[in-house]
Amino acid sequence: MSAATITPAHHGAAAGQAPARRPVGVPRTPQWWRDLAGTFTWLTMLFVVALWVRNGGIQEFRSLAGGLSTLGRVTGMVSAQLLLIQVLLMARIPMVERSYGQDELARRHRLVGLWSFNLMWAHLVLIWLGYAASSGAGLWGTIVDLVLNYPGMLLALAGMVALCMVVVTSFRASRAALRYESWHLLHLYAYLGVGLALPHQLWTGQDFVGNLAATAFWWTLWGAAIVCTLTWRVGLPIWRTTRHRLVVERVYSEGPGVTSVVVSGRDLDRIPVGAGQFFQWRFLGNPGASRAHPYSLSAAPDGRSLRITAAHLGDGSAALANLKPGSRVMIEGPYGRLHGGVRRRRKVLLIASGIGVTPMRALLEELPQGPGDITLVYRAREQTDLIFTNELLALARARGARVFTVMGRRTTRRPSWLPESAAHLSDVDALRHLVPDLADHDVYVCGNPQWMDRVEEAALAGGVPEANIHVERFVY
Repeated sequence: MSAATITPAHHGAAAGQAPARRPVGVPRTPQWWRDLAGTFTWLTMLFVVALWVRNGGIQEFRSLAGGLSTLGRVTGMVSAQLLLIQVLLMARIPMVERSYGQDELARRHRLVGLWSFNLMWAHLVLIWLGYAASSGAGLWGTIVDLVLNYPGMLLALAGMVALCMVVVTSFRASRAALRYESWHLLHLYAYLGVGLALPHQLWTGQDFVGNLAATAFWWTLWGAAIVCTLTWRVGLPIWRTTRHRLVVERVYSEGPGVTSVVVSGRDLDRIPVGAGQFFQWRFLGNPGASRAHPYSLSAAPDGRSLRITAAHLGDGSAALANLKPGSRVMIEGPYGRLHGGVRRRRKVLLIASGIGVTPMRALLEELPQGPGDITLVYRAREQTDLIFTNELLALARARGARVFTVMGRRTTRRPSWLPESAAHLSDVDALRHLVPDLADHDVYVCGNPQWMDRVEEAALAGGVPEANIHVERFVY
């Protein structure tokens, strides 16, 4: 393990240029928002189950047909409720996003989606069998009758097909076979599926027909979900783009296959963003502008410009090198929990691998610190993979921080964050070698997901409380 102690640099306004107003930064979000979101999820599920019980759901188990049908009713209602939670999880509600972080919300979105999808199929099969058991039309005749003669069922069938397509393309193997841009476009069909699948519940569902209070409650929940989605996923990005008039100011190479883009605009100090966070970016008038890409800020926001840096890992990131100054930019965000607002301790360890150094470089610049408070560990395969070398040197010297580079291919002897040259050390010992008082630090981690897992395990084993470990995983 090679360690280079670089002892970080203020990049303030140029000579003769008036300093920008101080950016507003990241608003602090009370942690009770997280508890409120969880409580809402369980209360809405309790409501739909209570509605089923109140309408005689348990009494219908007296017969086979009734038992199958009533199980179909409750699985359908819970499936729809979980669809509601899925929509809200991805609605980009600021307080919820800042409480959980977008990577954790995405993980919960997938988990909730799996349960919702399975319950949807259980609902379909159970209702089909229940109706068939009480009629003489047989299995095939029953499903034809349900689809053709019941209100909203053709819409529900189309919605189910759309949702099935989304789920199939969400499996790991399917995602690996698709470009991110294609996967993202297909995933938007989930909204179509949700919109088509829900009306039949209110038009034909025994628990809603004739029950004005239940219908009003259900439509209110879904109306709120639609408003949240349109407000924060559509309205706010359009408003910020119009308000701040973002344009590409400069494009330059940071090294082989790595490009930085500087974006300027009006009153950027009013955007509530902090170092370490990311936006979803669209560069209008360029190929792929219809699909957003997540890029972290690679420099602390200064109120005049925003800088991102990305490795050419796909068509979208590779296209950054071809952007022209003056291109208009649309942003969605900011997102992410890698910012100073989650800091709990004076001492901080920033640890990154590869292009994961971009948010860490910004944090190194922005975090309040005294000499020795901040340590950056930068993991790279080869010397040519390093970026920001001069900037990190300058920042370290100005701020009294320490920067270590850990070079070489990752060891294959065991799951580890270390290179082969340091495989004789345990993961925890290596961290303590670089940061002897590891347990007294907050730890920020960004890089390859598997590598991050190893770093988290080492930090926990080294005495860092889980609440003091802050991560961001850019996976879809």
